[in-house]
Amino acid sequence: MFAAPITRRDSGRVAYDKPIPPKGLHTQPFWDGAKEGKLMLPRCRSCNRVHWYPRLICPFCHSTDIEWIEGSGAGRIHTFAVQHRAFGGWAKEVPYVTAYIDLAEGDRMLTVLRGVDAEHPETIEIGAEVRVEFEEADEDTHIPFWRLAEAS
Repeated sequence: MFAAPITRRDSGRVAYDKPIPPKGLHTQPFWDGAKEGKLMLPRCRSCNRVHWYPRLICPFCHSTDIEWIEGSGAGRIHTFAVQHRAFGGWAKEVPYVTAYIDLAEGDRMLTVLRGVDAEHPETIEIGAEVRVEFEEADEDTHIPFWRLAEAS
């Protein structure tokens, strides 16, 4: 399967200063996969649908029979917005682009879109192909971001 690029922190880099999503038993397979550059996705065994964000009950059929699959790491831009105001660690990155990504496996993920020109959003196309990549926040946490496929 696809292993996404991982941007690792070097020893001289300032600590990751953006919010890190909380971890729980129901999300651990995602974090374990991210550490290896794999996009792990929850899928319901009853209705066979992938759902994002991870939860213990399928949002489509309400089954609790959930498994984890390795996603392709591919998707398409569903919609996007340019962020001009932010707080904390994100403030130094404005403007930046957030986007909903239609995952190749189904459902949609909210993310930060890397490698695009936030000053010229007219160059970003709805439906453009994107690939996942991961940024190391700490040794156990790798955060998914998405980048235009031709820019990967």
